[in-house]
Amino acid sequence: MSAKSAMDLVKEAKQQIENLTPAQVKEEINNGKAQLIDIREAEELTVTGKIPGSTHAPRGMLEFYADASLPYHKPEFDKNKRIILHCASGGRSALAAKTLKEMGYENVAHMDGGIKAWKEAGMPVE
Repeated sequence: MSAKSAMDLVKEAKQQIENLTPAQVKEEINNGKAQLIDIREAEELTVTGKIPGSTHAPRGMLEFYADASLPYHKPEFDKNKRIILHCASGGRSALAAKTLKEMGYENVAHMDGGIKAWKEAGMPVE
């Protein structure tokens, strides 16, 4: 078995998760049906801004924030609610969505293209 590249892992993840467009994400947010979670690093938020209403949870802490049995757990990670993840361009959020599914989150998706695609679609950032 040969070693997989990071992009191999992203491609595999995208085949196992729900991939949404920025327009689909905006519709779900506007309908109040989803919690949008930004998994980029803090420094990235200062450079490119953030999507209004999104919750910041850096990728490195995702599993700890998502595990209700740990003191790090964040209430935004609720297995009974719709969760949509995003990053800068969609790679990390695809991997993160796959991880949340493995942790028992059934209603999870990611925004393909990340905040880059969001901005290119003319969507607001703050």
